[in-house]
Amino acid sequence: MNVSISPTRAPAPTPAADPPITVLIVDDDELTRTGLRALMAAKSDVDVVGEAADGADVLPMVERLRPDVVLMDIRMPCVDGIEATRRLRSALPDPPKVIVITTFENDEHVYDALRVGASGFIRKRAPAQQIAHAIRLVATGDSVLFPEAVRRLAADRPVLHNTSRARTAALTSRETEILRLMAKGQSNQEAAAQLRVSLETVKTHVGNVLAKLGASNRTQAVVLAYEEGLVGPGAGNW
Repeated sequence: MNVSISPTRAPAPTPAADPPITVLIVDDDELTRTGLRALMAAKSDVDVVGEAADGADVLPMVERLRPDVVLMDIRMPCVDGIEATRRLRSALPDPPKVIVITTFENDEHVYDALRVGASGFIRKRAPAQQIAHAIRLVATGDSVLFPEAVRRLAADRPVLHNTSRARTAALTSRETEILRLMAKGQSNQEAAAQLRVSLETVKTHVGNVLAKLGASNRTQAVVLAYEEGLVGPGAGNW
């Protein structure tokens, strides 16, 4: 009797999971660092790879650990978070994203950190889920973190507004439209749907906006748009 045996099929390979987002925590308060590390330990897609107690240590630690995101305190004894962020932006060709962690949302120094290249900010006492969401959001770089809060900070700094629009004047009408949508916190996909264009087209426009403004990220571009009066109260686009 002839018996035919079908070959055994190998199981389909399981798709590899995305690597976790690596994070460096920078704060001069040890209790704050410990608390943030404990909160992130429960998130499978976030991995805290190091801690620093002062901004002076940030650049060498980033060069060694290569984190995707830095949670950066503002007020530190030797080098503050603003200067540490500036050093990262100037020294590294591909610096990590920076999220400012602050005790008070209306801290006047937060805006200065955004101006030099921080991607956004969050309260130190925010829920773990909100902090993790902020980390994921800036890691993708697809939208502005907490656009309403950025708008409030900009409104408190009217002395910075420059109605000459020296830098935003270089934008095309479509790029200006894209920047205004960015200021509202819209993602690339949301902007593509509203404008009825492809996602790749929006990404190209966003890249052009950042290049023309000399901005390192979407938040910095939006801050510049507020400073030049392109968006915000009285700009005629809200």
